[in-house]
Amino acid sequence: MTRAETLLPRARAAGAMIVTAESCTAGLLAGAITDVAGSSDIFDRGFITYSNAAKRDMLGVAEATLRDHGAVSEEVACEMAEGALARSAGTLAISVTGIAGPGPSEHKPEGRVCFAIARAHQPTHSVTMEFGALGRGHVRRVSVDFALDLLLAALS
Repeated sequence: MTRAETLLPRARAAGAMIVTAESCTAGLLAGAITDVAGSSDIFDRGFITYSNAAKRDMLGVAEATLRDHGAVSEEVACEMAEGALARSAGTLAISVTGIAGPGPSEHKPEGRVCFAIARAHQPTHSVTMEFGALGRGHVRRVSVDFALDLLLAALS
């Protein structure tokens, strides 16, 4: 059984409605979740916010946060998840922002990906993973798998 297949009954049992906010994965996480029949029971919507402008406009990420920490940061990941939760019917939001490559940014290495999980009336949790220079496609795939694992853990 895939992670997404495992997610469906856990989210149903918890009464969770999931929303995603994705940058570097550009909808791959939402696609993985909705590949499973019946996912409409547990998936509300996905925000693909690849540019900083989209992060600001669609999710309410603060310009100051982007300027002070950069798009690939736990601070931005938290604001993305919180913004997705506030702008949806979701009860559990996850965000992904990172550098898939090829190559690093000016200040951050290829393979750095930041995640956050937000729920109403609970603290937002974030984590940064250093997947390394695995190549663009592979970094994106392992990011989706890691995000699904975070959702499964949040539902345990």
